[in-house]
Amino acid sequence: MKKFFLLIAAISISIGAMSQKGKVTSALSYIDQGVLDKAKEAIDAALINEASMDWANTYFAKGKLCQATYKSDNPTFKKFYSDPLGEAYTAYEKSMELDPKGGMKKKIITNMIYNGLAVDLFNQGSAKFEAKDYEGALKSFETQIKITESDKYAGAVDTGMYYNAGLAAVNSSKYDQAIKYFEKCAELKYMGITPYYQIYESYMGLKDTVKAEKTLLDLPKLFPNDKNITLNLIDLYIKSSKYAEALKYIKMAKENDPNNYSLYFAGGIIFLNQNKYDEAIPELEKSIELKGDLFDTQYGLGAAFINKAAEMFKAANDIMDVKQYSEAVEKANAIYSKALPYMEKAHELKADDLFAMRSLQELYYRLKAKDPSLAPKYDAIKAKLQELDKK
Repeated sequence: MKKFFLLIAAISISIGAMSQKGKVTSALSYIDQGVLDKAKEAIDAALINEASMDWANTYFAKGKLCQATYKSDNPTFKKFYSDPLGEAYTAYEKSMELDPKGGMKKKIITNMIYNGLAVDLFNQGSAKFEAKDYEGALKSFETQIKITESDKYAGAVDTGMYYNAGLAAVNSSKYDQAIKYFEKCAELKYMGITPYYQIYESYMGLKDTVKAEKTLLDLPKLFPNDKNITLNLIDLYIKSSKYAEALKYIKMAKENDPNNYSLYFAGGIIFLNQNKYDEAIPELEKSIELKGDLFDTQYGLGAAFINKAAEMFKAANDIMDVKQYSEAVEKANAIYSKALPYMEKAHELKADDLFAMRSLQELYYRLKAKDPSLAPKYDAIKAKLQELDKK
């Protein structure tokens, strides 16, 4: 009787295992039919049953289900997994791990499973990037990279995936990862000089100006005709307060591009930051001559005149002779007058800028005694600022 009992038990275990594995087979059929709720019920049961929890096909089926829920339009099915494509990849990898003979790997390659998953991950990453979920986009692109770099992917590697991952990393402020991906783009000669600029920007994000500078200084050897290298060096030196180096490259850039308004603007701002108003003013005037519809340039030139006039007033206060003092104040007011049209234009270009409005209030106040037509303008801008202060 004892042997008979053991035989019955063995048959029961075998039937039980077949039953659980049959559920996995049914789940695959449900997936093909789009009945994903029943498929999930069957796979969840198989994952906790000893007879099927370590079976390669169970995880293969889960991978298929995860992909199907991602593609489904049914909101209930979409809630089955928080990261369906990430879980699909994990499930497929587990299925191959549980099949040392390699049959599952061959199945995944033959059926181009990873090719389809890579496309899904690209689409998901792109959608997340558009939705400004940059960390989610990065995760999708990184999984796509793992897949396409593996020996289970049947096809050519899409070089653009490294650039996509780099952009997602930059927007996630993960600059070290971004540099790794952009360096890969550079190695593959993808998009020419662009990845190098992204590497530079990433080093700037890390506040590593030494490596940022080296990245740019190495570029003329690789791209001798690219004018943007000089412009980026100017930007770097301005941000690093290395004004002498910046002015040196501005001068070089002007020789090649004498009508580039941004070069004169950059030079003007450098001199303005150093309180060298007489040098700043002609640079900003030239920039406006070349392109007169920019708020920053108009405001910058107005500020240069205002700051210069303020210094003249300060110097006038040290003059003891009444006549000489009056003459000095008159000269200072004349400089304030020069600031007015530029600050008014700045206000016209950006009506909600508080700095421009406050500068105009000061100018109208100082100049209305000599020019009464400015009194209503002073009252109007004062009232507007008072109203804004209440908010």
